[in-house]
Amino acid sequence: MDNVFDMLIIGSGPAGLGAALYAARAGLNAAIVEKSPVSGGQIINTTEVDNYLGLPGIGGFEMGETFRSHVEKMGAVFIEDMISSVKNSDGLYQAEGGKDTYKAKTIVFAMGAERSKLGIPGEAEFAGRGVSYCATCDGAFFRKKNTVVIGGGDVAVEDAIYLAGLCEHVTLVHRRDELRASVSLQKALLSKENVTVEWNSIPDEVIGEGTVSALRIHNKETGESKDIPVSGVFIAVGMDPVSDLAKGVCDLNERGYIIAGEDCETSAPGVYAAGDVRTKHLRQVITAVADGACAVSSAEVYIRTLG
Repeated sequence: MDNVFDMLIIGSGPAGLGAALYAARAGLNAAIVEKSPVSGGQIINTTEVDNYLGLPGIGGFEMGETFRSHVEKMGAVFIEDMISSVKNSDGLYQAEGGKDTYKAKTIVFAMGAERSKLGIPGEAEFAGRGVSYCATCDGAFFRKKNTVVIGGGDVAVEDAIYLAGLCEHVTLVHRRDELRASVSLQKALLSKENVTVEWNSIPDEVIGEGTVSALRIHNKETGESKDIPVSGVFIAVGMDPVSDLAKGVCDLNERGYIIAGEDCETSAPGVYAAGDVRTKHLRQVITAVADGACAVSSAEVYIRTLG
């Protein structure tokens, strides 16, 4: 592809779509590249979103479709491809895809983040056979069965609430003596009669033969170890940034997040980071969309300096 874009946006979650919308409104020659034709990022795996202004109770998949439809109506260009590398080439940024090579004056990294792994015995072995990182994706397979959720943040508690509506019983395993989730989510969870919380507990091993049969945990206060009989283990212990493409292009912190402030500018001129992939305090849909707008605003200033 000989065309040089003003901006290449990598990732079509809320941050990438927000950037695409503002790029289209600014009249930039921009393209958004995503490996999947389904936009929305992590949010498509959420059953209900109740904290996005003006869209109370919308489903995550519907939200992704709504965002994409809006951006398409504004004339944004979508390219379905898998980008394998990004490098600076003669003052432009060159992105290597499986289908083509793309050049742009500016790059917006908006690849998001993915669920963290525990790294305990049995986790990898039983992935897809009882171990899952997405309750809304796989919860239906465990209808009327016993499941366990590991974690204590918003995602873990949301997962446990969702599973409580499907499963016989749900056990939430959390390493601390209090949850980190929002107060409203905690109240919703603790009101469920078929939910038990194992406080101060650490998962040690996923047990089974062919499929999961139990999760072994230990209480870090008492040292007591026990097996929880379950058919499904849902892991929600945090996120890891999908930032490999940015390595060698701009600076990352020790956890792999792209270092960028509220203006979304990175250490490399013309390179911006938006959404969950960048260093920030609050990672939510609303802040991701805002990042997309901020990245384009910063990029417009940079593009003008190029003449």
